[in-house]
This record gives sequence, structure tokens and C-alpha cells, in this order.
Amino acid sequence: MDDIAKHLAMSKKTIYQYFRNKDEVIHTLMQRQFAIDCEEFECIARDSANVVEEVFGHMRKMHRMFSSINPNMLYDLRKFHPKTWEIVTKFRTEVALGMVEQALEKGKKDGFVRVDINTKIISKLRVEQIELGFNPAVFPPDKYSMLDVQIAMVEHFLYGICTLKGHKLINKIKEITEEE
Repeated sequence: MDDIAKHLAMSKKTIYQYFRNKDEVIHTLMQRQFAIDCEEFECIARDSANVVEEVFGHMRKMHRMFSSINPNMLYDLRKFHPKTWEIVTKFRTEVALGMVEQALEKGKKDGFVRVDINTKIISKLRVEQIELGFNPAVFPPDKYSMLDVQIAMVEHFLYGICTLKGHKLINKIKEITEEE
């Protein structure tokens, strides 16, 4: 609370006029941030011409998010702020999962995603894959950039779900020329 008060150039007493404690400050800020993030992800999905463009748009959005997130923040939220961790869990299990499912179904219809994949399973796998990238036991922050891990995972995901038509689009976006 001292750091927050200092950053805002106000006294802790003033902060406590609006919030009961640090947990409430963190919870309120996270609620607001997730609302903003949800809206941005929905805009990306709505404005993307296809699933590959959408996934790359989400990746750019995640890049902006990850550049300001300390990997330990998620651990701290889980351990010290369980009420706020519920927001993270809800975002992951409802919003992110739903976005991936919708993108996969749209990709199947457009011919960019293989029709033989199980949308429910692959969506869940993708959401868990994102979570795995944040796990400091698996990807220690002193050895791996969180952003590099997430980029590698999303590219691996895309190449696994896409048809040849999708692969060509991925390569075009990444400016890669490959022989068939």
C-alpha cells in the first residue's frame, strides 16, 4: 500500500477511504483490466478476416500484456489473493476457452483448420498450454522469456491445427518462403 500511495502521490489514508484493504485494491484493478482485455480480444476476433489472422492478433495483444507482467504475479495472486485468482480462472475457463473454440470452428468453415480435430479437446489443450508457459517451474524466467515461450507455443499450436491452406497463410504472415 505504501508503494501504491507513493505512485499515486496520495496518502494511504486517502486510498483507504475508497478501499477496505490491499486485496480489494488488487481485486478491483484486476476486474477492470480483465474487462478491458476481454473487449480487446473480442474486437480482434470480430475484425479478423480468418482464424490465422485472429490468432496472430491475439498473439500481438498477449505480447502487450506479457511485456508488463512479472511471471511471479500470477503465483502471488494464486497464493495470496484467492478471490482475485477466481477472476483469472474464470477468464481462462470461460472467456479464453470460448474464444479458442469459436476461432477453431470459424477456421474449419473457412478451410484453414483441419476438420478432423476435436474442438473441445484442442481448445482446452491450448488454454492449458498458455498456462504452462507461465509456470516458472517449467520455464524459469531467468532462462526463458515469457514472450518467447508463448510465441513458440502459439506457432506450434497453429501449425498443428491448420490445413495446408492455413500453413500457407501462416508462412505469408511470418514472411517465410517454403518449398512444398
